[in-house]
Amino acid sequence: MSYSIIVRPSAIAMLKTISDRRIREKIDEKINGLANEPEKQGKELGGELEGYRSVRAVGQRYRIIYRIDGENVVVIVVALGIRKEGDKKDVYKLAQRLFKLGLLEDEPSALEESSGQEETASNAENNEGEEYDK
Repeated sequence: MSYSIIVRPSAIAMLKTISDRRIREKIDEKINGLANEPEKQGKELGGELEGYRSVRAVGQRYRIIYRIDGENVVVIVVALGIRKEGDKKDVYKLAQRLFKLGLLEDEPSALEESSGQEETASNAENNEGEEYDK
């Protein structure tokens, strides 16, 4: 079964901060790969980010944080960035801050955002929060 992918505005904003096109392309490939068996990729997160998963991208440095909505067959990418333990810009710390501010759960649901248009994470900047099928 193939999942649809939604890249949230929070993740799009983080993607825009990455200046290296090659890194953005590799992250895009990894996000697209989440369409197939996302529950078998990455690891489950705990604490405040329980219910979310994290997968490595571009070697060991970058992480993609997502959750799976199995009922609607959707993978929702909520954050991505560099893993720097102890740094205030660490992707997990940023995701926890978004969660505390209610910005991960208060975003529109996958069904409200669904446009049915195919798109990639690299051009998602132009269509924030829209769904793309892979």
